[in-house]
Amino acid sequence: MNEGDMLKIRVPGSTANLGPGFDSVGLAVSRYLELNVTRDHSWTFVPLNDEMADIPEGKENLIYQVAEQVAGTCHAKLPPCRVEVWSDIPMARGLGSSAAAIVAGVELANELCRLELTMKEKLHFASLIEGHPDNAGASLYGGLVVGIHQEHETELVSVQQVDVELVAVVPPYKLYTKDARDVLPGYLEYSGAVEASAVSNVLVAAVLSNNWPLAGKMMQKDLFHQPYRGTLIKELSRVQEAVLEAGAYGAALSGAGPTVLAFAAKGKGKALADVLKVKFPKCEVEVLEPVLEGSNVYYEKGAGQVHDSIG
Repeated sequence: MNEGDMLKIRVPGSTANLGPGFDSVGLAVSRYLELNVTRDHSWTFVPLNDEMADIPEGKENLIYQVAEQVAGTCHAKLPPCRVEVWSDIPMARGLGSSAAAIVAGVELANELCRLELTMKEKLHFASLIEGHPDNAGASLYGGLVVGIHQEHETELVSVQQVDVELVAVVPPYKLYTKDARDVLPGYLEYSGAVEASAVSNVLVAAVLSNNWPLAGKMMQKDLFHQPYRGTLIKELSRVQEAVLEAGAYGAALSGAGPTVLAFAAKGKGKALADVLKVKFPKCEVEVLEPVLEGSNVYYEKGAGQVHDSIG
């Protein structure tokens, strides 16, 4: 990055799990984190909207910490920058705000230090920090992803055909991932694990074959996490019931929640949202779109001339 250039990074939010695809299936959605980065004398993070008002403004910021970890692993040093941050991904609502920040940090290190990381290397760095590849993979690749993360390797299948519309029902409270994980059991008995795995397998087969009615049916049958997290998120079962009554495919917790994401046929999202707004007046209800493009990095040079990044 040359003096006087502005580096711009745009990362989509995401939903994870789609019910039984626990810690493995993710989908990029039309909410975004955006960074404007310029060289400076010290690291400063500047919020540009209310959603970002409370972010740490120095090196304690998650984006910096991720970038520093990636740069250090690659034996590189980050130059100090001013980073303007804008986002409409709500915090602690299950729409991938932390994963988007992690992907942004990986992209930031890659550009500032000219690391020339491959997509698979970026995914592995992000998954190491996030702990799993669902949200991070979706934000990085776009579209729908199915992945597995292990200590030394992260594998991912990217799917670019996603013929659904999404309706997010966002309750008026936050739920932090740690609290949502604390209600999960330490183990599943063998027979229960086999059944839960079978449900997950059918979900993946259904979305890969674009059979969303079957996918929606599997969302309701999840045994990995929704039966436990539903005790914290009372809207879950009510939204699932309302969505089926309205003729949509199904609904599932978005990540750890509390957002519940409903899946409808193309062209049916607005009608479903109108129904859910009446039934859930205390929640924010919004039509979202699957996003097929992942993180995007480019520069503005001088008087705003734009050219593609090499990353």
